[in-house]
Amino acid sequence: MKTVLLAGGKGTRLMEETATRPKPMVEIGGQPILWHLMQLYAGHGFKEFLIACGYKGEMIKEYFRTLPIRTSDYVMNLADGSVEIIKGTDLDWRIGAIDTGIETTTGGRILRMRSLISGTFMVTYGDGLGDVDLTALVDFHRSHGRLATVTAVRPPARFGALTLEGPYVREFAEKPQVGDGWINGGFFVFEPGVFDYLDEQESLERKPLERLSAENQLMAFRHEGFWQPMDTLRERHLLEALWQSGKAPWVTSKPGSTAASL
Repeated sequence: MKTVLLAGGKGTRLMEETATRPKPMVEIGGQPILWHLMQLYAGHGFKEFLIACGYKGEMIKEYFRTLPIRTSDYVMNLADGSVEIIKGTDLDWRIGAIDTGIETTTGGRILRMRSLISGTFMVTYGDGLGDVDLTALVDFHRSHGRLATVTAVRPPARFGALTLEGPYVREFAEKPQVGDGWINGGFFVFEPGVFDYLDEQESLERKPLERLSAENQLMAFRHEGFWQPMDTLRERHLLEALWQSGKAPWVTSKPGSTAASL
């Protein structure tokens, strides 16, 4: 099953990092967030990727073109440029890096992958991490028979929560997520019929998903665990701190999601 990674946006809210590189190439623990996402999928056995490139997409292409040699031990003969691999990379991913245009909508980026996809496929954003149980997500999608599944998550809290007693702060908690409401967390599973709902001019999140919902073709996989986008420098620092702590939740996917219609 192929996974489409939406990696073409400009990331204007993270200009401190994205002025010189695409947002999915911003590093957490010395590796692009895109690499962390792919490790999550590969950990569930999903190792075929289509990266929808756009803004500074050549950096993404070059990163993956050189990844096998950078993760291998080798001896190079500088006289003729020949390379002898001593210890090969452990990565067995199959990756397509596809230029989908700089200004293309998310719906348009997926639509441009149509000729490369047959059968059920997955889609997610290239700028957020979670400990989503992708195996359970796919199982749920296959069980309901609709065209589309979206992962519903709790929105992360952007500020620390205060418990007040008069003028006194009795408790301060830097809570990662709020308890009320559900939002689109990405981590979609689609049937090929979804292509008929897409339009080059429309973002996935607008008419395509609205129409799928109106026609009862969109179901929600509720994820109660960790989920965190990387829209600001503060959120990038949060993800980095989690990685450095050795307790990054996305490294090992954990069960704990439920399913419902949306």
